[in-house]
Amino acid sequence: MTISKSLAARKNDLSKPANQLKYLSNGIFGDGELPLFKDKIAQSGNYPLKPKALEILQLNLGYMCNQVCSHCHVDAGPDRKEIMTKETMLQCLEVIKTTGAHTLDLTGGAPEMNPNFRWFVEEASKAGIKDFIVRSNLTIILANKKYHDLPEFFKKHRVHVVSSLPFYKKEKTDKQRGNGVFDKSIKALQMLNAVGYAQEGTDLKLDLVYNPAGAFLPTDQASMERDFKKALKKDFDIDFNSLFAITNLPISRFLEYLIASENYEDYMYALVEAYNPVAVENVMCTNTISISWDGWLYDCDFNQMLDMKVDSKVQHISDYNETLLNDREILISQHCYGCTAGAGSSCQGTVTK
Repeated sequence: MTISKSLAARKNDLSKPANQLKYLSNGIFGDGELPLFKDKIAQSGNYPLKPKALEILQLNLGYMCNQVCSHCHVDAGPDRKEIMTKETMLQCLEVIKTTGAHTLDLTGGAPEMNPNFRWFVEEASKAGIKDFIVRSNLTIILANKKYHDLPEFFKKHRVHVVSSLPFYKKEKTDKQRGNGVFDKSIKALQMLNAVGYAQEGTDLKLDLVYNPAGAFLPTDQASMERDFKKALKKDFDIDFNSLFAITNLPISRFLEYLIASENYEDYMYALVEAYNPVAVENVMCTNTISISWDGWLYDCDFNQMLDMKVDSKVQHISDYNETLLNDREILISQHCYGCTAGAGSSCQGTVTK
C-alpha cells in the first residue's frame, strides 16, 4: 500500500503538536477510512474512558538529551532548552507529599541533565513514595565526568532504574540511537551491576526498555526478555530484572519517519487490526498523571506531546486537586490505538498477561 496523494499533499510542519493531532485525527486514506478510536472502545463499553485510582505521577524534567533517537516521541536532543524549574519542582514536591499515587516516574529527555535533578531526587525520596523510577538512556552516565557517579547516587536513594536499550546487538542499537551508543550503554549497565543493580540479595531494580526500530509492532515481551537476558549475560555478563516492550506511537519523530518512508497508512492499519479490547482496561492513562516540564497536566506523556491537557478544571500543578482529576474524562485520539494493539503498551511495558 502506498501513501495517498492527498496525504502526501498534507505534509506540513509536524513539529507543531496541533498539526500532528490534525494529521492523526483525519484517518482518511486513499482506499479506506480508519474507525475512530472512541467508536472502537465504545463497542466494548469503555467510552468515555475514565481514570481508576491514581498510582503513578510521571514528571518530565525537560526535553534536553545527549542523544537524538529516531523513534523519540518527545523529540528530545541537545538543542532542546525546555527544562523544569526549581519553582515547578517545589510545586511537584507539595503534591508528592499528599498524593495517593505510590510511584514517582522521572523522565525526559535525559532527566539527569536537569541542573536540579539530584536535589529533586533527594527531596522527593523523603516523601515516602514506594517506587521511585528514573528513566535513563544509559549513555548519560558516560557523557561527562559529572555523571559518572550516577550509579552510586541511584543506589543511595534506592532508585528503580529503567533504561533504554533497543537491542542486544550493536548494529541495530547504533542504527536507532547513534554511533557508539551500544558500547556506552553496555558499559553503563556493567557499572549499574557493579554497585548491586539486578544482583541477587539486593532490592535494586534495573529494567530495560525495547522499542521497535521500524514500522512494526513489538513481538512477545516474555520471549524477548528471555533472548535479551541470555545474550547480555553470555556476551557481557550483564544482569537485569525485566524487559518492557513499548509500541512506537505515531507522533513526533516517529510520525515523520512513517510519512517519509511511506509506511504511515500501513502502520495505522496494523495498529487498528491488532486492537485488543482487553488492553483498554489497563492503559496507562487510567492510573497515571503526566506532568510536563512547565507544570501542565496530561493524561499521559503521549498526550503531553500533542498538547492535549487534561479535561478538568485543574490543568496545572499549581492548582493540583486529585479529587477533581479523578473525576475527569480521559482525552483520546487515533494515536491511542498504539497503546491498545496486541498485548497493549504502557511505560511499564505490555498491559495484558
